Amino acid sequence: MSAQTDDLVKQDQPGPDAPSEGLGALGAYIKDYFGRVRGGELGSIPALVGLVVITAVFSLVHQGFLSAYNLEALVIQAAPIIVMAMGLVFVLLLGEIDLSAGTTGGLCSAITAVLILRHGASWWLALIVGLVVGLLIGFGMGWLRARIGIPSFVITLATFLAFQGVTLILIGGQGSVILPDNSPLIKLENSFVPLWLGWVLLVLFVVGYAAIKINDALGRRRSGLSRPPFTVIAAKVAVLAVLGAVFTYEMGVNRNLSTNAFFNNKAQGMPWVVVLLVILFAVWNFVLTRTRYGRHVYAVGGNDEASRRAGVVVSRIRISVFVICSGMAAVSGIIAASLLQSVQSNAGAGNTLLLAVGAAVIGGTSLFGGHGRIIDAVLGGLVVAVIINGMSDLIQGANSAGYEWVVTGAVLLIAAGFDAVVRRSRA
Repeated sequence: MSAQTDDLVKQDQPGPDAPSEGLGALGAYIKDYFGRVRGGELGSIPALVGLVVITAVFSLVHQGFLSAYNLEALVIQAAPIIVMAMGLVFVLLLGEIDLSAGTTGGLCSAITAVLILRHGASWWLALIVGLVVGLLIGFGMGWLRARIGIPSFVITLATFLAFQGVTLILIGGQGSVILPDNSPLIKLENSFVPLWLGWVLLVLFVVGYAAIKINDALGRRRSGLSRPPFTVIAAKVAVLAVLGAVFTYEMGVNRNLSTNAFFNNKAQGMPWVVVLLVILFAVWNFVLTRTRYGRHVYAVGGNDEASRRAGVVVSRIRISVFVICSGMAAVSGIIAASLLQSVQSNAGAGNTLLLAVGAAVIGGTSLFGGHGRIIDAVLGGLVVAVIINGMSDLIQGANSAGYEWVVTGAVLLIAAGFDAVVRRSRA
């Protein structure tokens, strides 16, 4: 069974001797938590610690690293990586890999842009076509893996190369396709939520999170199952509220560096892509943690043969994770096109995939399958974005990009090595 499945089994065990509330319950919870940490169940701790440390280092080196302007830059740079990493989490949970996720996103964004610019299609129709192409690509790769038995490494390596060629053919010799200035696709990364709406969305998110956690705890108490004390739930809600309030407040600062007597446009409010990230996180986190399908994904990732004998249709699960991954890659490609306001002939190539895989692994998703969460993609994507953003300011010159990739690769290697050590200690 997978590590996630084991955690669910442990949580479902009743604890009649444990105090129900108060300091005793809190002490028992903390003791149990650190016991699981010593046993190798670290969860998001390495990613959180790494994020805090590198943010603190860059904040000391660069005075404006945590400015509102740079925070906005971090978010919009991290968004395509995080979205693609969310899709890759599903594939990695089964111990598979999708090497073509980057070029899939590039191809889908190219199809969307070409339909708008050269064929006069409305933006929403072109967007739907691009997303549907991504889903069909995922179905094709999943079918080849599940039904024919071709290793995912081989399938996705072939499509990685092929999709680069198709994108180049679509874009043609122009080198890029520029999106229209009035396109809503551009506004995704380059326009902002009204200030009042940002605060309303924050309140709704925090209240919703608190309601879900409290409802889960009450349900587990009625069933006689172990649950976290309400003090722990309150602490988590408070931390989420504080961090969200700080971010929303910072995004309320006018970040337009060109403001003068002749140009007085304001850049205030969080980018709309933040709302999209929250929605995608909520949806996929719900799918993985609160549905039968999510339990089947973890089960197949832990032991596909045992899952098959338990009645899970393994081939369908395997196909579905590739569909989700390619669909999210298409969304990621469109977000990247919104950021650049164009689609390049090499869209999705280069280090796009490596950054997304690195984000998932750095966040805590195992390359060996059976262990991973959607929050891993978010935290890992932020770590990668902070490294790239901080290194770009720290190192200047012709070779600055080279040093950025060296540091990012080293962090990925450390994360993968850490994952292997933890997995061995569990075994």
